[in-house]
Amino acid sequence: MTSARLATLFPTPVYTIGVPNAADLNAQLAGAIEAQRRRAQGVSKSNVGGWQSTADMIEWGGIGARTLADACIAAAARVTADPRGNPAAVRWQPEMWANINRKGDSNQSHWHPGSYLSFVYYVDDGYRGSGDRSLGGELVFIDPRMPFLRMRTPDLRHRTPTGTIEEQETWIRPFSGLLIAFPSFLPHSVRPYDGDGTRLSIAINLVARPA
Repeated sequence: MTSARLATLFPTPVYTIGVPNAADLNAQLAGAIEAQRRRAQGVSKSNVGGWQSTADMIEWGGIGARTLADACIAAAARVTADPRGNPAAVRWQPEMWANINRKGDSNQSHWHPGSYLSFVYYVDDGYRGSGDRSLGGELVFIDPRMPFLRMRTPDLRHRTPTGTIEEQETWIRPFSGLLIAFPSFLPHSVRPYDGDGTRLSIAINLVARPA
């Protein structure tokens, strides 16, 4: 049998980012989100149940929202570059919205067209310190090549460089203070949350505008 050399091309980057003083920031954000929930009815987009704000949290979220947006913009500057490897000459325009999920709530699979980078920040994971995996609520990243590769052969998989079978989905169990960034084309969803707490998260899109 002819030997085969495997090269993995075009990886999809997903970043986890540390947020300084997360506990203080979370308290500010939680207060702003609850105040807005009392003022506004919210919208229905990818959310199945729960409450989702409009995408203008920069306007009503106070200093906490601005601090989080600045952290995302700083992260975007670190992880991007122009074709020569220099800092990219773009102006990052953020849009931001809040999500409140309770028992049984989830988010269906979707993506964020028009943006370059998307972020999700967890103000309160809702787990209350429990490690019980049956509580659900994981952030799910879905292979962006789906369903094109498997329209005719849904059970066929590639092997990875280590010989294992490639994943179709990757689940991430969040924790309070976690900030995740990913390309906006990457499909994602949130599994139903089955806990008794209240989950607070914030989504941020960064649109790249010419400097």
